[in-house]
Amino acid sequence: MLEVPYIRENKEKVLAGLAKRNKDFTAQIENIIRLDDERKLLTTAINSKEAELKQISKVIGELMKAGDKEGAELQKNGVTVMKTFVKDAQEKLAVVENDLQQLLYQIPNVPNNIVPQGKTADENVEVYRWGNTPELGAHKKPHWELIEEYDLIDFELGTKITGAGFPVYKGKGARLQRALINFFLDEATAAGYREFQPPHMVNEASGYGTGQLPDKEGQMYYVGVDDLYLIPTAEVPLTNLYRDVILKESDLPVKMTGYTPCFRREAGSWGAHVRGLNRLHQFDKVEIVQLAHPDQSYAILEHMVEHVKQLLQKLGLHFRIIRLCGGDMGFTSALTYDFEAWSGAQERWLEVSSTSNFETFQANRLKCRFKNADGKMQYVHTLNGSALALPRIVASLLENNQDEHGIRIPDALVPYTGFDRITR
Repeated sequence: MLEVPYIRENKEKVLAGLAKRNKDFTAQIENIIRLDDERKLLTTAINSKEAELKQISKVIGELMKAGDKEGAELQKNGVTVMKTFVKDAQEKLAVVENDLQQLLYQIPNVPNNIVPQGKTADENVEVYRWGNTPELGAHKKPHWELIEEYDLIDFELGTKITGAGFPVYKGKGARLQRALINFFLDEATAAGYREFQPPHMVNEASGYGTGQLPDKEGQMYYVGVDDLYLIPTAEVPLTNLYRDVILKESDLPVKMTGYTPCFRREAGSWGAHVRGLNRLHQFDKVEIVQLAHPDQSYAILEHMVEHVKQLLQKLGLHFRIIRLCGGDMGFTSALTYDFEAWSGAQERWLEVSSTSNFETFQANRLKCRFKNADGKMQYVHTLNGSALALPRIVASLLENNQDEHGIRIPDALVPYTGFDRITR
C-alpha cells in the first residue's frame, strides 16, 4: 500500500509510474489527497475542541471552589455543546479514515523506473538466456503422456478424490516431488535462508498484509466457517511472521525460506497449454523471502535472481529470464523477473518462478519497520521469489530428459531421488 505522504509529495511521479499499468489513476489519487485533507481538518478540529474542554474543566473546578455554582452551570452548558461536536466529528473522522483506507487498497504499487511500458506478456523484455534447446527427435512425448506411460501421476484419481487440478503423485513421481523439495530447501539454507514450516491457512489480516486481499480474493480458497484462507504461496505466511514487528537495522536483511503446498482457484481454460501439470489448483513450491534495508533491496533482488538462476542451471534446464512490463506485473510488485523453462515436447516456454521487489508496499500494510541509525522509524523493503514451483519444473524435466531408454534424472537430483533414471 502506498503511503499518503509519499503520494502527496510525489503526486506527478506516482501518476507517471502508475500509467505504466495502462490505467489512469488521477481521480483516485486526487480523491486520496482530498480525503487526507478532510482527515487533517477533522483531526485538528477535534484536538482543538478537546484542548478547550480541558481548559473549561479547570475553569468549572475553580468556579465550584469559589462557590459560583451559577457560573459553573453556564460553563457546563458549553461543555455539552462541545462534547456533541467532538462526538460528531469523531464519527465523521472514522468514516473518512475508512474511505481513505479502502481507496488506498485499490491503488497498485508504482513500477520501478526500469519497468518497460507494455500491456501484455508479449511486451515483456528478455534479459538473460541459458542452455540449448534439447534435441528430442520426432518421437518426443509431452509430459502428460510420459506421466501415464511411467505411472508417475494420476489425474483421474485426484479428480475422484477432490476435483480437477488436484493430482495424485505415485511411486517415482512422488519420490521426484520430494527430491525437488529437499533439493530446493537445501540450496536455500546453504545460501543463508532460515527454514520455516508455516501454516497452510491464514486469517484475513495476513491476506491484507501481503496484498492478496482485497485484490485476489476470488482466487483464494476460503474456509467460511473459520474465516480463513488457504495460502496461494508461502510468501503470505512467511512475510506475515513480521507483521507489526519493529526490527533493528542490524537485523536486516532477514532471509526466510519454506516449503508449502499452494492453493489457487484460478480457472483453467481449455487447450494443451493447460494440460497435465501446466496449471493446477494445488501444487508444491519452495519460496525465498527477504526483508531488506531500502538502500540494499535492489542489490538483494539481483542476488535472489542469481539464486534461482543457479537452481535451473544445476537442473540442466534451458531457461530465460524476463523483466515484466507494467501491464503484466502483479498488483503489489515494483519490479518482477519471471523465469521460464523450455518445454521440449510442447515447444514453448513455461513460467517456473517470479522474483519480485515490493519496496515498502507490503511493509506499509504489515507495519513492519526498523529503527535507522538516526533513531527514526522506516519501513523495510520486502522481496520474494519462487525457488522453485514444482509442476512446470517436473514437466520440463520429464520432457527434456526423455530418450528411448526412459527419463534421465539430473545429476544434482540423484542423491535425493536415489535413482538416476525413470524406466518402464
